[in-house]
Amino acid sequence: MHRSEITVDLGAVRRNVRVLLDALRGAQLWAVVKANAYAHGATDIAGAALGAGASALCVATVPEALALRRDFPAARIIVMGPALNREVGQARDAHLELVVSSDDVPPGVRVHVKLDTGMGRWGVSELLSPPLEVVGLMSHLATADTDAAYAEWQIERFRAATAPYTYLERHIANSAGALRYPSAAFDAARCGIAVLGLSPFGTDPAEDGLQPVLGWTSHVALCRLLRPGQSTGYGRRFVAEQDTWIGIVPVGYADGFRRDLTGTTVRVGGTPRRVVGTVSMDAFAVELDGEVPIGTPVVLIGHGVLAEEHARVAGTIPHDLVCGINSNPLRARRTVVDA
Repeated sequence: MHRSEITVDLGAVRRNVRVLLDALRGAQLWAVVKANAYAHGATDIAGAALGAGASALCVATVPEALALRRDFPAARIIVMGPALNREVGQARDAHLELVVSSDDVPPGVRVHVKLDTGMGRWGVSELLSPPLEVVGLMSHLATADTDAAYAEWQIERFRAATAPYTYLERHIANSAGALRYPSAAFDAARCGIAVLGLSPFGTDPAEDGLQPVLGWTSHVALCRLLRPGQSTGYGRRFVAEQDTWIGIVPVGYADGFRRDLTGTTVRVGGTPRRVVGTVSMDAFAVELDGEVPIGTPVVLIGHGVLAEEHARVAGTIPHDLVCGINSNPLRARRTVVDA
């Protein structure tokens, strides 16, 4: 028995793509599969997204793009992060598209110029007349999930700045923008987290018609009774006040079940149970109502256990949480399904 199993549902990817396309009302959907598709598996997610109607793939680096090019020789692939000088030739040979944040546009490669409308990160402060290599103009929303007024201000600033260049592809929306701001659609939206069925707002993804793609399960490897005054885990953060059964699950922060997830809820044999004590590198404890058999299934994510809820406990976002899940076959079994 593996310590844990990660399941990726490509059927859910396709359904999420259709939800996003409906929200975009004719604008293109570009699937963001950077960081190995947020640890879901870039090749699998990219193939499902393209098959469901996504028009392009977006990644952060040229090496990520080159890896995808081998599997998708005809797909549009856009590199959103900066490219090193030595990578420009590789991008040109592989027919990649690059994003630039300056007036220095490399020749012979399709380029998207990024305008900083308020993110305060990459981007030029103002647009100059784009050279022939430029095929798109873009920006990025800083607060589409938290501050509607600022997001709308960015959208209108982008609209005004790019109005003379409507013959180029214009794109500013991320997942939150695609779902909440029709005015942000322009020609395309770059969606990553929503394609994976995770909420960019930290709420139940079902509220926006999304279905989580990732499932993560383990099992109870040991069940033990703590007497009053006995504890479990480093630092004795959980001390039993009465006779208390606990289950030890063989997953920890080395697997991506973070140390700050103490207090979150998982499902043990279908029943919600609280994680107690300190999460170790290779194990964590759950509080039980009574003894359960060794091997009892434990759902870490999926089947009603939301990554968004874990993220809330950890004080982070679901993007951060799922990117940390370790799918190395030495730690977990990964299964791709099409449900």
